[in-house]
Amino acid sequence: MHRLPLLLVLLSIVSSSSALAQEKIAHAYLGPPSGHKGAQLRELFEHPDQWPRTRAQTGGILYADHAFSDFSDAELRVWFGQLAQWELKLELEVGGVKEWGVTGAGTFAGEKAAWERIERLGGRIASIAMDEPLCCVRFAMHKPDDYAVTETAKFIAVVRQAYPKMLIGDIEPYPSLSVEEHQRWIDALEQKLAATGVRGLDFYRIDPDWASFDLAGKGSWAGIRQIEHFCRTRKIPFSLIYWASEEPHLQRRGLAGSSTWFTGVMHEGEAYALAGGAPDQYVIESWIDAPSYALPETDHSTFTGAAMDFLAKFAIPKSSPTP
Repeated sequence: MHRLPLLLVLLSIVSSSSALAQEKIAHAYLGPPSGHKGAQLRELFEHPDQWPRTRAQTGGILYADHAFSDFSDAELRVWFGQLAQWELKLELEVGGVKEWGVTGAGTFAGEKAAWERIERLGGRIASIAMDEPLCCVRFAMHKPDDYAVTETAKFIAVVRQAYPKMLIGDIEPYPSLSVEEHQRWIDALEQKLAATGVRGLDFYRIDPDWASFDLAGKGSWAGIRQIEHFCRTRKIPFSLIYWASEEPHLQRRGLAGSSTWFTGVMHEGEAYALAGGAPDQYVIESWIDAPSYALPETDHSTFTGAAMDFLAKFAIPKSSPTP
């Protein structure tokens, strides 16, 4: 007599659990590798049936602005329409100050045509992440940090003027830059922007070479946690890239395999969680020749397979301060 109501209750619980498991995590971004002429990004758009669960949990797609040159106008017009349909935001990884631009204004001028093409074809650029302007100025241009501060601030200023609604963040590496260097850089850049009446950073992203913690005895998860805490004191959302940092080292030794990417991403998730870390934005990104395929999500060795398992375990749905 009571079986039917009980069955309905159980079905309701299962349905609610399934919905929760696939709740969109607005602060989770996927950045598939752009090698092989963007083969993995193409996979995502041409085979949407092979990553529905991952897509349902993801807040946006991250891709280098210049890498869109691998695709035709006709392809991008369709793909940007799909992004809108899936309610996925678009973030571009861009130069801030680069040796091919020399100055912030020069770098923006060199990228503006690519951004305009994306928007002309229906893409809405919600945010940009500058690709390590401090490191580029130091190690590629061999100029002082003050130059990096000044020109990065100028780049942000011209972008704010041209795209007032766009969110702007900075990516910098760790541990090649120490905790103290990150802190000095953040404060100097924010002070320069404030002095010129320009809004500061919308997020700060760490690119962690966590394999160096053991291989070179340099850096620690606690160090990243310090940078996260520092960002919070400055009211800047903290963003962290999750990737298989040990993969290139294993490849050189012939030890990398189909599961290396998955193992590395999950290891970083576990290690940083154990250190007490909880970024405001999770970014699963690859710029190396791994993993080999983006799909299907049912295979944990693929890009979406690893991302789906990572998001289910580590990323808690919440209102995100970043796009």
